[in-house]
Amino acid sequence: MTLLDLSKRTGAYISTLQGILADLGEKVESEFDSISIDLAELVAMELGVNSRRMHTGEGKNEPRPAVVTVMGHVDHGKTSLLDALRQTSVAAKEAGGITQHIGAFVVEMSSGASITFLDTPGHAAFSAMRARGAAVTDIVVLVVAADDGIMPQTLEAMSHAKAANVPIVVAINKCDKSGADPERVRIQLGSEGLLLEDMGGDVQVVEISAVTKTGLDKLEEALLLQAEMMDLKARIDGPAQAFVVEARVDRGRGPLATAIVKYGTLVSGQHIVVGAEWGRIRSLRDTAGNITQSAKPAMPIEIEGLKGLPMAGDDVVVVDSEERARMLSHGRKKKQEKDRLRKIDEGMAEELEIKEETPERVEMTIIVKADVQGSVQAVTDALRSLNSAQVFVNVVHVGVGPISQHDIDLAQACGAYIVGFNIRSPPSPITQAAARANIKVLLHKVIYHLLEEMGKAIVEKAPGTAETQVSGEAEVLNIFELKGRSKSKGPDVKIAGCRITDGHFSKSGTMRLLRSGDVVFEGPCESLKREKKDAETVEKGNDCGLVIQDCDDFQVGDIIQCVEQVIRKPKFISTQSGSVRIEC
Repeated sequence: MTLLDLSKRTGAYISTLQGILADLGEKVESEFDSISIDLAELVAMELGVNSRRMHTGEGKNEPRPAVVTVMGHVDHGKTSLLDALRQTSVAAKEAGGITQHIGAFVVEMSSGASITFLDTPGHAAFSAMRARGAAVTDIVVLVVAADDGIMPQTLEAMSHAKAANVPIVVAINKCDKSGADPERVRIQLGSEGLLLEDMGGDVQVVEISAVTKTGLDKLEEALLLQAEMMDLKARIDGPAQAFVVEARVDRGRGPLATAIVKYGTLVSGQHIVVGAEWGRIRSLRDTAGNITQSAKPAMPIEIEGLKGLPMAGDDVVVVDSEERARMLSHGRKKKQEKDRLRKIDEGMAEELEIKEETPERVEMTIIVKADVQGSVQAVTDALRSLNSAQVFVNVVHVGVGPISQHDIDLAQACGAYIVGFNIRSPPSPITQAAARANIKVLLHKVIYHLLEEMGKAIVEKAPGTAETQVSGEAEVLNIFELKGRSKSKGPDVKIAGCRITDGHFSKSGTMRLLRSGDVVFEGPCESLKREKKDAETVEKGNDCGLVIQDCDDFQVGDIIQCVEQVIRKPKFISTQSGSVRIEC
């Protein structure tokens, strides 16, 4: 963009932008001179303006392979399926059954089409990517064992896929076993809200056996059909944009990032910025572990040469030079820290702020983990019974077993509470991750204690309703007049000598003057005194002197009411029978 465009978008003077660019070592004389996207991002960061790289899809677009993530419960045959698919691959046959080096591989079909399978991102990286808005996966293959049926991680995988709005293809594995009952699995999936093709929906179901390699061709056909309907294309020329699938530190080679290219072509030797880390690509390795010079869209590669370890879901951006990469990385780290501190400040400010307008219904998202499936259902039903007109309790995910990193990632993505019932305390790394992400984790062994704490949290989160209430009532016993005051002290005033007959009077309240039951005047309190001393509040049974602003029409025997504006929060009610509810 030109310097003039940047000035319009950031709202900064051109001279200010030229000064920042001069500090960065770039001399831009004319406002019509164009500057690179890297410089524009650096200037925006320096000005505190949020910027996001919009990678153009323009250029030479070509069809690309679908990126498929395999998910499912432990021991349902995910790895066996991936091994079987890898052996059916043409490339694997030619290479003589090579060993897998990284957690992704490409299966080439006899028709010439290919599919990229992600092996290791699992649910943790899947939700971490979703939280960072990186849509790498095109299709999810949900593996369910025919003899075991739906299990906790199956439901977890379904909730992740639905939340990320990614189409699902169901693979019912272990159909060769004696206790296999694919029909039962179909009914279970239907009851969980998955609309299968057999039941008039659009989710394809394929019966397979990874051991005997039956049905794999049908699964590949189903995936190709799904990919064809999605019409997947990508730009192959120009600078690359990629997303990190996973990252690890190798003792000999340093930080390694497994990435999938989204657009363009990534070339070995380029300087890159990955999230807040930077480096020069020392080598690119393909799925077989062979060094390659370039990577095209939907191709999984392992990047070597980064200075630090990036996060799953970070974007890979190609820059011109080492200096530019270093500057961008430094700027992003600085901005991350600023954003973290700003979030803390905003959270504190929100707690202090009380909304005066009519409250809207707020959502409270919860993740439930328990020791057994029956407990999960009981806790979920009990929490849903705490729904009220002001707070909507939304249980986004339930599971059996201890709190895991998957739960932390999902909670961070949707701002949820994590509720653990009758499970052991999470290990230290999980607790620290939750603390860093400001996620509240509640652990209980008695359901009533759990509901009581959640009830209090819901009441606290409820915006409440603003209403006026009479906080006190007083009778006028005598009237005093202050006359002949100096000009500096203002005009003459009438003071109502009152006795508080009910409640209390507050100086911040509005005073309402009643005579024979009718409201004669209403206005703010100008002065409230007790025993010749200014008072903020006067309690029942005490005498006080009261001046109402712009009111001098007092009579002995008048009634004065003090009216206050209050925010009324809902109440958490627990009965002896054990039932709980929120009453607004």
